[in-house]
This record gives sequence, C-alpha cells and structure tokens, in this order.
Amino acid sequence: MKMNWGTGLAIVLILFIGFIMFFVIKISTDKKYDYDLVTEEYYKKELVFQKAMDDEENSNTLSGSILGEKTEAGWMLTFPENLDYSKITGTVLLYRPSNKKLDFQIPLQLSAKNLLIPDDRLVAGRWNTIIQWNYEGEDYLYKNEIVY
Repeated sequence: MKMNWGTGLAIVLILFIGFIMFFVIKISTDKKYDYDLVTEEYYKKELVFQKAMDDEENSNTLSGSILGEKTEAGWMLTFPENLDYSKITGTVLLYRPSNKKLDFQIPLQLSAKNLLIPDDRLVAGRWNTIIQWNYEGEDYLYKNEIVY
C-alpha cells in the first residue's frame, strides 16, 4: 500500500493527540501529582470573611503584636507583654499551601507569654500561620507567612 502525505499527516496528528491525552489523563488521576492550592470548604470560609477582618482590626488596635521567630527548638510565638497570658484562648493553624497533608492545628493554652511550635512538626518551606484567639471576650486574628 502506498501512503501519500495526507495520510501520513493524519497518522502523525492522531498519534500526537493520543500522546497529549495520555499525559492529561495520567496527571489528573495520579495522586502523586495532586497539589491542593486552596483550602477545604473555600466558599464557607468566604462567608465569615467580614468577621475575620474585624478580628484582624482588633489585633491592630493592641499596643503590641504577636512576634514569631525561628529558634533551635522550633518556631517561637511571643504574645504582647501587657496581656495576661492565662486569659488567652484560641487555636493556632499552620497551613501549608503546597500540601494539605502537612497542615495542623494546635490549641492555644499559654502557661507563659511564649508558644513554641516544635521543630519536628515543621517541614522546610512556606507556611501560613493563622492564630485565632480570644482575650477578655474580644476576638483577635493574627496572620503571617513564614518560610521555615
């Protein structure tokens, strides 16, 4: 059978489309290539956005802010000096944008003005720190991006 250029072009085009479709299907179904760049229940979180803005504004009215620094033991969060740390309650969420399996949340119960997040919980890379806390009936929110 003799093949002309039109038949050869059609065969090459079909093979190219098959090659591209193979990789599209492989990447969309293989868990190895699964990257979650948004949080779970994104729209539900958007509904409480105004409260978060108000809580963040409350944090800006404080005389001091939460400071974070890397130490040998891990990531150290330091709360303002003028607050009674025993009255502070809330949660600390460390969110990893590249891998939701690394996200974790710890309760905020202070026995001193500092909170240490252990080094063994943090993998090198970018983390978003979100601290939702309450002090004397007032809600506060602190957000910070860290590179560990």
